[in-house]
Amino acid sequence: MERMPGWLRHHVAAVRAVAVLTVILGLVYPFVVTGVAQVLFDGQANGSMAGRDGKPLGSALIGQPFTDAAGKPVAAYFQSRPSAAGYDMLATAASNLGPEDVVDVLPKPGAEGRRSLLTQVCARSKEIGEREGVSGARPYCTPDGVGAVLKVLPATGPPARVVSVNQACPAAPFVTGYRGVKVECGRPGEDYSAGRTVPVRGGVTRAAVPPDAVTASGSGLDPHISVAYAELQAPRVAKARGIDESRVRAMIAAHTGARGLGFMGEPAVNVLELNLALDRG
Repeated sequence: MERMPGWLRHHVAAVRAVAVLTVILGLVYPFVVTGVAQVLFDGQANGSMAGRDGKPLGSALIGQPFTDAAGKPVAAYFQSRPSAAGYDMLATAASNLGPEDVVDVLPKPGAEGRRSLLTQVCARSKEIGEREGVSGARPYCTPDGVGAVLKVLPATGPPARVVSVNQACPAAPFVTGYRGVKVECGRPGEDYSAGRTVPVRGGVTRAAVPPDAVTASGSGLDPHISVAYAELQAPRVAKARGIDESRVRAMIAAHTGARGLGFMGEPAVNVLELNLALDRG
């Protein structure tokens, strides 16, 4: 039998290698790994799904909102932390707003405004405080739930004009004066960028609303909240369900996970699992 040319033998060998590796790595290996995962880690391998009456309602690894059709929080459920991605797994992301983002763009006719990160935090804290029956006040926030920030003009030297830049007219500024100058409300469309930015801390030393209640996670999909935020919500949930508050707190403790590897992070509460446990009674 006539031998194949050298160049052809190389091509045939390459085709055989591709075929063998495709069978091993593309078929055998995935089937083996999937089989082992299904046998040893059934729940985790299938997405850590959690549900009720055999119906999956979500993943214990992915957060979700507990709101009604109008987007309002349901009183009988513990609420998750905010999400810049709207808890959409296809849009997982952070807001990319940093601690220096403190000045709003005030809305005006024909143009939408933009709330700074500080104002978002202040607004959330005010809303949660009202919902949970505690003070929503926190440092650098005004009583009406926006960032307590002044623009001082000119940027250097004695002030000639001071504006509460996040409080749109006709709102009353959170302070009446700054270094002898009357504070004005902000006028939508007016450019204050030349002024010096002065955040005002105020007299709040300790906020009743925990930080994770007013800030989003880096992924926008965090399924956990802090123990402090869960305990803050306990009285409202107990009242809405007509059960004893101590029972709700016991469920919080039962669904509080330990620190990662025993030392990383803080204990946290899985919101979906806790709400499902409450539904089961």
